[in-house]
Amino acid sequence: MAAITSIEALRERYTKQPRERVVRKELDRIDEHARRFIAHSPFFVLATSSADGRLDGSPRGDLPGFVHVRDETTLLVPDRPGNNRLDSLTNLIENPGAGLLFMIPGVDETLRVNGQIEIRDDDDLRAVFSVSGRLPTTVLVLAVEQVYLHCAKAFMRSGLWNPDSWHDSRPVPTLGEMIHDQTNVPLETQDAMLARYRESLY
Repeated sequence: MAAITSIEALRERYTKQPRERVVRKELDRIDEHARRFIAHSPFFVLATSSADGRLDGSPRGDLPGFVHVRDETTLLVPDRPGNNRLDSLTNLIENPGAGLLFMIPGVDETLRVNGQIEIRDDDDLRAVFSVSGRLPTTVLVLAVEQVYLHCAKAFMRSGLWNPDSWHDSRPVPTLGEMIHDQTNVPLETQDAMLARYRESLY
């Protein structure tokens, strides 16, 4: 066994070439299908990288349609309250390139959107995403570069949306219990944590 360290060696290992439609499916804009997918998606993962290559994958979720398609080359994303580590946002300051992976519950395909993100705090932009009078601190403005649908194989293999594959009970300790074990900070019960979350969702 050996490490594969070149593109040539990688292609020698993966001899099967991608099908024509896999290559041609990449777009440089949001078309009607991507727009509809985004409108129905309540969740995406935001992938970012710092200038020195430090990586981050951050889950982002809200009601379906929370990501706005301003036009075929621009997405608007409210930055809802989180843990204030600001890993993704710090990365975006250093390196604005980002990838978004959109999901729709029950749909095995995903939508990938890549581009450059600018972090904005314009009052008019923030007001668009007001919920019960609460505004996001910032809005992420994505200039679209690549858009393409991703096949269903990973979700088919994992059975992610199949209830028969779900656990009857939680298979891991609560977040509070795990963090307590890892850091020895005071234990926060699951009920207390959920109550705190409900007060700070927006």
